[in-house]
Amino acid sequence: MQITEISTLKLRYVMDVPMADAVHYMPERTLLIVLVDTDGGFTGMGECAAYGGSLESMEAVVLGDLRPSLIGEDPFRIERLWSRMAWRSHQRGQRGMLPMAISGVDTALWDIVGQATKTPLWRLLGGYRDTLTAYASAGFYAGAKGVSEVAEEFGGYAERGFRHGKMKVGRNPEVMLNPLHDMWASDYALATLENDVERVRAVRKAVGPGFSLAIDANNAWTPAITLEFLRRTADCNIAWMEEPVPTDDVAGSAEIAAATLIPVAGYESETGLGGFRDLIERRAVDIVQPDVIWTGGITECRRVAALALAHRLPVIPHVFSSALATIANMHFIASIPNGGLLEFDQNPNPLRSALFTEPVEVAPNGTVRLPERPGLGVTLDRATVDRYRVE
Repeated sequence: MQITEISTLKLRYVMDVPMADAVHYMPERTLLIVLVDTDGGFTGMGECAAYGGSLESMEAVVLGDLRPSLIGEDPFRIERLWSRMAWRSHQRGQRGMLPMAISGVDTALWDIVGQATKTPLWRLLGGYRDTLTAYASAGFYAGAKGVSEVAEEFGGYAERGFRHGKMKVGRNPEVMLNPLHDMWASDYALATLENDVERVRAVRKAVGPGFSLAIDANNAWTPAITLEFLRRTADCNIAWMEEPVPTDDVAGSAEIAAATLIPVAGYESETGLGGFRDLIERRAVDIVQPDVIWTGGITECRRVAALALAHRLPVIPHVFSSALATIANMHFIASIPNGGLLEFDQNPNPLRSALFTEPVEVAPNGTVRLPERPGLGVTLDRATVDRYRVE
């Protein structure tokens, strides 16, 4: 079997109410799908993370830089093709856009192998578990959304059966060195550090003591601010502190990890094995968070997971884009022994809720079951694709 073509689909959903995390303003949700065709009649699909720029720039890397290395090749030789894509374009940079682009192709190749062998991908990769525990990824800043609103939001997740959740913190313009000042819409839905303390306390009260509550600062803070915030919320039983400082501040993250009993999680914006090696070996993280659509695909994420396992660390991937990102990460998580928890975005997004004819849904007990269909086990909903497609 040979690869005959590589193509892309660009989708965009404009939100009714923009949302934001500590530094990023999000008025829309976008999706770049990579399709890999073969002469065996199989078409695999994957997603490239397009964070921080346009869909067109990421598409150009896939079609202009990676496609020539793939046409005519055997899709089963995934490790060989991964190395060719990485090395032939390594001067583009071993982090950032290149591994993001490789991610989409790599996932599509694994999808093809699963389809061709009539095997669900999670089984093909090792099949450690067939069910994942979902956590509600929510609590974003938006418009006039205040303390009472975010508390009510999380109370609803607990009532629906979620026993785990994560909320945003860090959109604090008064915090020195916060990159918020240089971001789009830096005056949108702001909160003081004191506001964030109140938000966390209100959410903890709304969900009760048995709910596992994590917080995510999206690289906005310094070690000193992080430790002060954790001190002020010490009675809130924080499950983990995610991305407290910029990703390249490995020393700062290690300082936080050494100074608190609360696990430090990260870093989703690290995009390669070498970066995760440094985070892990320097004890800068207690929870490792690669992303199949961002880190270099399933192939690279498996390497990161193996490294984490060697250091007895859990892997809780970043999952925040579309249903394609969700299902690809689900197969990865289900295949490894140090996984099990699935980030499940709760913000309105038809590119997550209506992208497939087989929707990914959370059961009343807060779990998600892996599909038994071959490959990724999903089919694009053509009506959704047509509605949100960018020509």
